Amino acid sequence: MAQRHDGRLDPSGVERLRRAIDADISAGLCDGVSLCVDIDAAPALEIRAGFAERRVGRALLADDVFVTMSVGKQFTNTVVLAAIDRGALSFLTTVAELLPCFAGSAWRGVTVAHLLCNTSGILAEAPAVPADVLMDPARLSAFSAAKGPQFAPGARVSYSTVAAHAVLSEIVRAVDGGYRDFSDIVRAELFEPLGMHDSSLGYRADLMARLCPVVACYSEPGLFEPRGMEAFTQLVAIPGASMPAGGYLTTATDMRRFVRMLAAGGELDGVRILSPALLSLCARNQTGTLPNDLFEPILGARGWLPWPACMGLGFYVRGDALTPGPLPNLASAPTIGGWGAGSTAFWSDPVNKVGFSFLSTGLMEDTRHLQRIQRLSDMVLSALRH
Repeated sequence: MAQRHDGRLDPSGVERLRRAIDADISAGLCDGVSLCVDIDAAPALEIRAGFAERRVGRALLADDVFVTMSVGKQFTNTVVLAAIDRGALSFLTTVAELLPCFAGSAWRGVTVAHLLCNTSGILAEAPAVPADVLMDPARLSAFSAAKGPQFAPGARVSYSTVAAHAVLSEIVRAVDGGYRDFSDIVRAELFEPLGMHDSSLGYRADLMARLCPVVACYSEPGLFEPRGMEAFTQLVAIPGASMPAGGYLTTATDMRRFVRMLAAGGELDGVRILSPALLSLCARNQTGTLPNDLFEPILGARGWLPWPACMGLGFYVRGDALTPGPLPNLASAPTIGGWGAGSTAFWSDPVNKVGFSFLSTGLMEDTRHLQRIQRLSDMVLSALRH
């Protein structure tokens, strides 16, 4: 295990955090963990433990590459939000204004804001389509449009696994002029300005040797079927394939820079990505007390009651409710963040001035992962020395 921390976190709290991570790895609940904490936009804690690939005894290294899973949605959302900051888009721009395949009356009134908040009614589940459709945002958008909405815009919160972010990427391409691939837009407008040199949307040849394969450490029923999740290793290895919902590659260092930008009000090292005013709006709960339909199938099995989804514009928001995850209950109300299937998460707390990023190998079942992230996150906030 590699560990570095400074005096802004209580040493006994850091030790408890380290033991909790070690216990999960030793029990086979996951294979490896890279956890980073910043305070006041400066490094405060780094823990790296376990394996990049347990099967062959490959230790997790500082520059190893992870599949983001749905944390990548926030990379896509940030590019959308930056376009709104520039005036190229509006939260109230309708999808039909920019994408002809959504021009039918069934999609009337569906806006960019609805897509960012998971309230658009677009296809929630991953469709059973060939990989060349799933990994092509234009074709997946057309497929989703033809299926029609699952509910009226704003009526429900229903987490879209892949479709919403395919559509959002096509919207960005449309206002960009349609000449660049979305992967090129993300690189030019997010990764390069932030110095995220080891991040990409989809395949990049120089990253593949350091890629941590996606392996499931669970077989119990959960939100997502474990073998299906393992297919991400193959999907991100297809040159030219694109899944703006979760098919990004990144490292712990790059993820940390993204979170640090959010914690610093949208700017890092003199480079402005988002405005403070826009980030403040993004941190407001846009969905009230509506629950997230994603969790409905597992409520009974886990003994949980429905809880407010607390969706902001492009991010999960802490809000005021006590929830099973993914954000820490000890965090301030305007904390924003995201999580990815069984393995990834981040959050930024503007009141406590803490940024948290977490990448792991060996997928946990998702509800267990959410509880793990919340537990570790609350332990970080408990260890703060104000």
